[in-house]
Amino acid sequence: MVWNPQTYLAFADERTRPAGELLARIPDEHPARVIDLGCGPGNSTALLAHRWPRAHLEGLDSSPQMLEQAHKSGVTAHWIEGDVAAWRAHEPYDVIYSNATYQWVGDHEHLLPRLMGFVKSGGTFAFQVPHNMDAPSHALMREVAAQGPWAGKLANVREIAVLKAEAYYDVMRPHALGVDIWETEYLQVLHGEDAVYHWVSGTGLRPFVQALDGAEREGFIAAYKAKLNAAYPMRADGTTLFPFKRLFAVARK
Repeated sequence: MVWNPQTYLAFADERTRPAGELLARIPDEHPARVIDLGCGPGNSTALLAHRWPRAHLEGLDSSPQMLEQAHKSGVTAHWIEGDVAAWRAHEPYDVIYSNATYQWVGDHEHLLPRLMGFVKSGGTFAFQVPHNMDAPSHALMREVAAQGPWAGKLANVREIAVLKAEAYYDVMRPHALGVDIWETEYLQVLHGEDAVYHWVSGTGLRPFVQALDGAEREGFIAAYKAKLNAAYPMRADGTTLFPFKRLFAVARK
C-alpha cells in the first residue's frame, strides 16, 4: 500500500497527540535502546528523541515515502525500511513503542507476544491503535464498498484489525509483570468541506481507493462522501465534529 506523508500530516497535531499521551505513561527514565515500530514520517519518533536524547533510537516503517519524510524531519535516529509482521530484533530493546501501526498488521494474538520477546527484562512494550471500527466513518466505508459495481474488487481489501481491550490484556499478561490498558475518545474538531473524508483518506480509506481507478474510484469516493457528510454534518461555524476512539497499552516485561 502506498502512503502519502503530506496527506497523513495534514492532521499532524491530532495524530501526534495520542503518541505523546502513550509516551507519558512509559516509566523508563534512561533507556539505552528504543525503537519506534511504524514510525511513519517521524512525528512520533521526534517525541521519543526529545524525551530520551541519549538513547540509541531507531524508526522502522514499510513505506519508502514515509521514511523519506522521516529522513527530512531532522530527528536523530536510524531509519529502517521493514515490515513489522516479519521484523526481528538482532538484540533486545529497553523500549518498543508503536503509535497507530499494529492495526495494519493483524494476528495480534501471535504478533504481540513475539514483539514483546524482543524487550529486555524490566523494559516496556507500548502501543496505541485506533479503536473505532464500528464508528460511521468505517462502517459506511464497508457498506459503500459492498454495494456498488466495485464490490468484487473490494471484497478482499485488507481492513484495519484490532481486538477488544480485554483480549489485549489476555494476550500480553502472560508475558508481562503488569499491563496498563485504557481507551480515550477524542472529539476531533475538523474544518472545511468533506472534513472526515480528508481525515480517513490519509489512513483507513487508502486500501479501498488504491484498489480502484478511473471512474470506479471516483464513483466510490462520491458515494462514500455523501453518506459520510450525512453522518457527520458540517456545523454552522464551518466545523465538523468527529469522535475518534483509541486504545492504549503499556506492558512491563
